[in-house]
Amino acid sequence: MEINGYTRTCGVIGHPVEHTMSPAIHNTLARELGENLVYVPFHVPVGHVGQAVEGAYALNLLGMNVTVPYKSEVLPYLKETDPLAETIGAVNTLVRTEGGFKGYNTDMPGLYRAMCEDGVEIAGERVLILGAGGVARAVAILAAEKKAAEIIILNRTREKAARIAEEVNGLGGRQLAGALALEEYASLPEGNYLAIQATNVGMFPKTGEAVIEDAAFYRKIHTGYDLVFNPARTRFMSLVQQSGGRAFGGLKMLLYQGIIAYELWTGAQVDRALAEKAYEQMRKAMDIAESR
Repeated sequence: MEINGYTRTCGVIGHPVEHTMSPAIHNTLARELGENLVYVPFHVPVGHVGQAVEGAYALNLLGMNVTVPYKSEVLPYLKETDPLAETIGAVNTLVRTEGGFKGYNTDMPGLYRAMCEDGVEIAGERVLILGAGGVARAVAILAAEKKAAEIIILNRTREKAARIAEEVNGLGGRQLAGALALEEYASLPEGNYLAIQATNVGMFPKTGEAVIEDAAFYRKIHTGYDLVFNPARTRFMSLVQQSGGRAFGGLKMLLYQGIIAYELWTGAQVDRALAEKAYEQMRKAMDIAESR
């Protein structure tokens, strides 16, 4: 692609941001779709996120992704926020509109799209969520929205998990979610669960760790989703598979949150074949990064 006066720019802001795999996704999509668009990372120091958003708009950027630690901090600087992002309380995609950026959350739609591609449904499932941070809260809201039969949140601090459960029950107007301390996992009723690992345990470089190691816990899980994407195969995934369950990692969630953002910016529709090309380029970028 020739970069010229008509080239549109998108990017990602974060701190740090040098490790991002997003350029591999978006620049592949732009190339394959023939869009005159480039995507680059922008390292924004702490305390400057407002200036970054205003500057991006002033520079006529088409759109932005937002990564840690700015997904909530960015909210006051937006002209408008999508209802899902407002409910979750976090934004990862900014779309240029008249007079400012509109904020969206494509993380949870990205997770759901990845799950659907993998043949995993939430509706009617008993869902276990490991963790009670911002990501776990968003997953719990997604599970409720997609009509899970039951949601159980396990966290080191039971009170934090209980607050999320109470919020989910309030949003849904029914008793759907409950909470357990992590140490109480053995008290889980027998049954088949869909488990979503929403902590950073097992993330590179501490790849040999899992929140729970007991094989008896994993025998209750028919499908495990780890939202960690580096490494591509985590300890949690291995434990699920060793007990006979299916296991998936966070790479496809990363892929599809990016694809949905790209679709919002450009109006393009990304089919499965193109998604697979972007996925392969993202994997290659990860391999290169790991070899450095």
